[in-house]
Order: sequence, then structure tokens, then C-alpha cells
Amino acid sequence: MKTKDDYKTVVVGGGAAGIMAALRGVLNNEKVVLYLGSGKARKKSREMWVSKVENMPGYEHYKKGIVNPNKDTLTWIKESKFASNLEVFRTSVSSIKKLDDGSFEVEDEKGGKQSAFSVVLATGIMDVQPEIQGSIEPVLPYANVQLIDYCIRCDGHHVQDKKTTVIGHSNTAGWVAILLKERYEVESMTVLTNGKEPEYDEQVKKLHEVYGIETNTSAIKDVKGNAKELILEGFELEDGTKNESEIAFIALGMIVYNELAKDAGAEVDERGFVKTNAKGETNIEGLYAIGDLQADTKKQIYTSWDMAVDALDDIDNKIRRKLREQALENFGG
Repeated sequence: MKTKDDYKTVVVGGGAAGIMAALRGVLNNEKVVLYLGSGKARKKSREMWVSKVENMPGYEHYKKGIVNPNKDTLTWIKESKFASNLEVFRTSVSSIKKLDDGSFEVEDEKGGKQSAFSVVLATGIMDVQPEIQGSIEPVLPYANVQLIDYCIRCDGHHVQDKKTTVIGHSNTAGWVAILLKERYEVESMTVLTNGKEPEYDEQVKKLHEVYGIETNTSAIKDVKGNAKELILEGFELEDGTKNESEIAFIALGMIVYNELAKDAGAEVDERGFVKTNAKGETNIEGLYAIGDLQADTKKQIYTSWDMAVDALDDIDNKIRRKLREQALENFGG
């Protein structure tokens, strides 16, 4: 006879979605194996870059807006009566295979293997950085410290009363400038395309004209300011001019960490996000994608939590259904 312990759930990813998935599974009194990822992999995640979260109650005081609450949650689980339900590995998963019996084999970068009834992918995304003189390094000291931001839903309010710049050349970048201009009393709004031709449609072009949004197509030569003192002065351009700016938003798109999902056979949309049903299950039965990885969702902490709860409760329902059927069969026998 099988027990609940035979139906392990493997969660891949230690951001907001992955931690909530682990918590929900543990509190459903089921066995969860959580892969947080290697140090190298985690440095490529949004989770490690977000230093403060101001659009969620109770998060603003954390020095590291996502990382600290996740660490606190894992500590709470470790000290709770459900501690034995969770096994944590600080390694990255290298492959996920669906076996003939419907279960999964999950292998990590060190060669360790886990069998799983279900797998939940919460591998997330990363924002594309602008290259300045062939490197992203000039941007990094200013990134996600309210000098250079990426998400207007999370951080758009920082532009209030400031000289503001959007870096990007796509139509989306044009709309980011429009939305920030409409919502907040910016002192000025400029789009820097960093040497690329703007790809605006006619509506964006017209609104930029109406709102007085300027576009400069010169390549960026350097970032000016003092990141340690939280000061951004602007950007020095190849054409010899300087764009004065107190805050900038990067609008160059996202890197979607979907390799594990695609290798396992999951379908993705045109942007690379993983397609799922309402419970987060992909076209591969038992394989779920949640958080920023999931297609057609807001890329927010609270929506990631909701996705994680839906997925783990769906897994719980499937496990209990199997155990219930087994119990009824044995009782009838």
C-alpha cells in the first residue's frame, strides 16, 4: 500500500513562488523537496536583485525585499511540527524526466536524483540589461535601488516629481514612458534607445508628441552619479550630450528561465512563458509552472503566491484522490 510519503512534490526555485509552494505543500502535510538553486544560478534571479518591496503590506522594512521573508519562512518551517515534511537542497536541477509510470525523475547538477509524483517549476525570469560600451556592468550599481528600476507596477511611484528616463527602443518602451508620464508628475520624460531605431507605432508617436516625451537615439557612453550615495545624475551619450535624469526604467524585455520546462515537453508562448491551465498545470500531467514563469499573469509577489497555492492544492487533491481510491478498494476487498 502507498502512503502520502510516496507522493513527493519537487519544487524548483527559491523565489516568492517557490517558497510559497513549499510552505503550502508542507502545511498540506505532504513531503516536499525544494531546490533553491546554486549560488551562481540565484545571482541570475530577480529574487536576489530586489532590495525593497513597497507595493506590498509588511515588506517595506526588509533590507532585502524578497530574500529575507523567504528565509524567515524556511526558518519557521524548520522549527515547526511539520519540519520533517521539507527537504531543502541548495543546488540547481539539471533535468526532469517523465517516466512510464507517470512519475518524474529529477536530477540535480551534482548527480543526485529524486523521484516525484509532481514537479512545480518556479524558475522565474530576469530583466534584460542595457549594454554600455559592450558591458552591463555600468548599470548594476544603480539597479533596483530606486535609481534604475524595471517594473512600473512595483516601482513606478519613485518617479514622482523627478527627471525620468526610459531605456529601450521597442513599442513597449514607448508605452512605459507614456504610462509613467500619465500617472505621475514627472519633471521631464526622455526615452534613450541606446543606438537603436525606435519601433513606435503611430499611437505611441502621437502621444509622445502630445506629452512632450523626447527620444534620443544616441548610444549611451556612461552612467553618471554616485550609487553609494543613491544619486543618479544621468547618462553621457555618444553624441556628446548628457541626458539629465534622477531615475531610469529599463524596458528591454525579460529572460525567461524556461529551459527545464521546455526540455520536459511543456508548451511555451511566443515570449517564452510556460502555458498552463487555471491550476498552473502544463500540458505535461503533473508538471506545473508558477510565478513569473507562468504565461498570461502579473509578475508580482502576491500573484505568485496565489499561483503556488492553487498548484499545491491541486496536487494535494490528486494525492488524496489516489489514497482514497486505494482505501476504498482495500476496504471492499
